[in-house]
Amino acid sequence: MDLTKGTEEEKIKRSKKMMLWFAIISMGMMFAGITSGYIVSRNRPDWISDFELPTSFLWSTLIIILSSVTLYFVKPLIIKEKRTNATLLMFVTLILGAAFIGLQFVGFQQILAEGYYFTGSASSITTTFVYLIVIAHIVHVAAGLIVLLVLIYNHFKQRYKAGQMLGLELGATFWHFVDVLWIILFLFLYFIR
Repeated sequence: MDLTKGTEEEKIKRSKKMMLWFAIISMGMMFAGITSGYIVSRNRPDWISDFELPTSFLWSTLIIILSSVTLYFVKPLIIKEKRTNATLLMFVTLILGAAFIGLQFVGFQQILAEGYYFTGSASSITTTFVYLIVIAHIVHVAAGLIVLLVLIYNHFKQRYKAGQMLGLELGATFWHFVDVLWIILFLFLYFIR
């Protein structure tokens, strides 16, 4: 495929998609580095092998999956000109994203209540890695919430319609990536101890 061919609009569309994929690959590499450090650190004598993730992390995982489902149905609704339903699903996705972050912090409180700390002399390398992985992901979800707000704003400005969905597609791709990333991280933390 020759990336230099096509109209100016097609070239811009391809370049925006390419930039998003470069960003996604970069984020994936960052988490690959952090999880690699986690795996290597499991050989340390101070590693806590019986550490269990808080139940709120499981609930947040279910919520983030549901948020991907709600956002998935926005595009077809806009194409069918069911804008009110699309608006409702965008706001539901936003609320679910915020609930995900809230449950992550509830999980931190549960970890602290069990006597595990993230930093300082009472911390362990295990909980420090859990903290690092989860906080890094929360930052990306927070960026996703900003993306959702932009999508909602543009939706209200009626910038999305059949044949003109690039912004929505890019935003949804980022959101789905963040969601899939959490599922992978959750399973990683759950099974790799």
